[in-house]
Amino acid sequence: MKTLVVVTHPGMETSVINKRWVEELHKHPDKYTVHELYKAYPDGNIDVAEEQRLIESHGNLVLQFPVYWFNCPPLLKKWLDDVFTYGWAYGSNGGDKLKNRKTALAVSAGAKKENYSESGPYRYTLEQLLSPFETTFRYCNADYRSVFAFYGTEGETPASKLDKSAQTYLNFIDNL
Repeated sequence: MKTLVVVTHPGMETSVINKRWVEELHKHPDKYTVHELYKAYPDGNIDVAEEQRLIESHGNLVLQFPVYWFNCPPLLKKWLDDVFTYGWAYGSNGGDKLKNRKTALAVSAGAKKENYSESGPYRYTLEQLLSPFETTFRYCNADYRSVFAFYGTEGETPASKLDKSAQTYLNFIDNL
């Protein structure tokens, strides 16, 4: 089954990494469905039933976003709160729609990888900072895989590095 990639970037037109990743994903519509939340819901009103149907119609689920204040953009948090409902994503009354579904994160982090370390200025790894996502997926009995990250987007990024990251990203998704 295809992979659903939920892309949440409020400034996609000025994005470097996320835009490049989306361009690459669009080249393979037979393998990936790209779902951009800010395009789908510019008013922030999420169609929960449609989002749940979309997830159910795909095999894997990847959340792609830029790291915002060591977390996700606000629309993705709202999406998680609205879509992962009791009785659908978790709970004693069914709640098994994410069970065993392969899930992962794909993030762009503006700072260098060294900054995301116990000895760096942030004092935590990116994986540690994003652990609430892993915990959420595990709570819903999903098969959480890992985080794909691109570090160091502050300043200019050479096109060759962008192209390599896009190919590596597709390989990451294909090997969930």
